Amino acid sequence: MVDDDPDVRSSIGFMLGASGMASRTFRDGEAFVEDVAELEPGCILLDVRMPRMDGFQVMAALQAASIDWPIVVMTGHGEIPVAVRAMKLGAVDFIEKPFSEDLLISSLERAFLLLKERGGKAEGIRLARERIDRLSRREREVLQGLIAGHSNKALASQMGLSLRTVEMHRANMMDRLQVASLAEALTLAVQADLKPLEAPANQPE
Repeated sequence: MVDDDPDVRSSIGFMLGASGMASRTFRDGEAFVEDVAELEPGCILLDVRMPRMDGFQVMAALQAASIDWPIVVMTGHGEIPVAVRAMKLGAVDFIEKPFSEDLLISSLERAFLLLKERGGKAEGIRLARERIDRLSRREREVLQGLIAGHSNKALASQMGLSLRTVEMHRANMMDRLQVASLAEALTLAVQADLKPLEAPANQPE
């Protein structure tokens, strides 16, 4: 939780503790941004209006650091434009001060579900990239060509290889990825954000 008001930090910390949620408080945006790299992934309860570094600047710093933790912003009553701006910057929810314990907990519970989903997606991406990294250069190029929609024959022409050699690299690629179908291989490639094979200069696609 990031809020420059010590009374708010104390009150919310008590509410979270009473609900069985572990929390860590920060007195301002600068202190949080300085320590965020050392924290375990979690949900961020963020005040918008703070001196020196406001909530929007904190969100920008998190984006720059590629930290995609769910953010619930706290706004003053009636500050709908502020909340909308925060949502556009990536906040997943907002609650207006003063808020009840039930509203706070329900908002954070939704954020934690999203954190779990994002964590699962990130793990899937990591594992897919690990499997793609097992491929040789030629096997990767064949997979990239398949992503681009090329046939084995077209790939052979583009890569300057025989059709049989391309077929061999394709079979080896499937074995190394431990997949039973081309669909599985392409799914891994998409998860890993593998780019399609580019056509050489002066050669039509």
